[in-house]
Amino acid sequence: MKLRIALVTAKAARELDTDLEPLVEALGAAGAEVAVPAWDDPAVDWARHDVAVLRSTWDYTDRIDEFVAWCIRCSGRTHLLNPVAVVRWNIDKHYLADLARAGVPVVPTRFVEPQDDAARGLADFLEGGQTTAGTALAALPDEFVVKPAIGAGSRDAARYCRADSAAAATHVRRLTSAGRSVMLQPYLPRVDHAGETAVLYLGGEYSHAVRKGPLLRAGAPLVEGLFAEEDIRPRSPSSAELDVAAAAYAAIPFDSPVYARIDLLQDEQGEPVLLELELTEPSLFFPQAPGAAERFASHLMRVATATR
Repeated sequence: MKLRIALVTAKAARELDTDLEPLVEALGAAGAEVAVPAWDDPAVDWARHDVAVLRSTWDYTDRIDEFVAWCIRCSGRTHLLNPVAVVRWNIDKHYLADLARAGVPVVPTRFVEPQDDAARGLADFLEGGQTTAGTALAALPDEFVVKPAIGAGSRDAARYCRADSAAAATHVRRLTSAGRSVMLQPYLPRVDHAGETAVLYLGGEYSHAVRKGPLLRAGAPLVEGLFAEEDIRPRSPSSAELDVAAAAYAAIPFDSPVYARIDLLQDEQGEPVLLELELTEPSLFFPQAPGAAERFASHLMRVATATR
């Protein structure tokens, strides 16, 4: 009997996820029976799959409790990757504080919680107050980013100048009033020409990397839809970037996940710092990395075989 592998998506993401086609083809060529169900489709019998792999479940941020409850149910019926414990930890970017405590260099971050005074939290950040994740601010930020601690695809994220702090405070207050924790980070200007470096680990090993172009423009409207369009190109990461990525991967407080995307920026001195560590539903950029889908498919086949 063929191994049965589900690549879990969302209805609105099925046609947008450019990783699905190459991965479906690679798994099929490896001998698997592949399905691409939506996570919230009540008609799906998850028990018929040997493995369910979280892929483009990009609408979950609006339904966190429902999504986590589904992950728990699904993991009771089949082998969910990445597992529920990893999902719970990773969907909330408070994990940056855990990684900073483990010695990983991360973008300086201040969290403003729903019970906090939004204006005071922003003012403290702009005045160089203590951050709650990452190293201390090297300098007072001329530009900064406001975004939710639980979010995906740059939704509800915006870039501001200090002169726009009133608008930024309104943004923070809107999010906290909805019960959402908020992240404040300096905008690191080297991203405008260097972009981000996304380092991909598949099956516990470094696989490939890409350059992601800058997304946030000062004064731009908030992202509509599931995610912002990105300029993605292959990139050969520097040894310093690979070292930070390896440190971030090693600091994950779980057994090696089947995939991880480690997004890095350059700080004011040009050193790599961690922006995000994505273990739940990241794009893996298979179209930009020939052979990566096949490598991942081989790993998934081994995992699925072991579950039988």
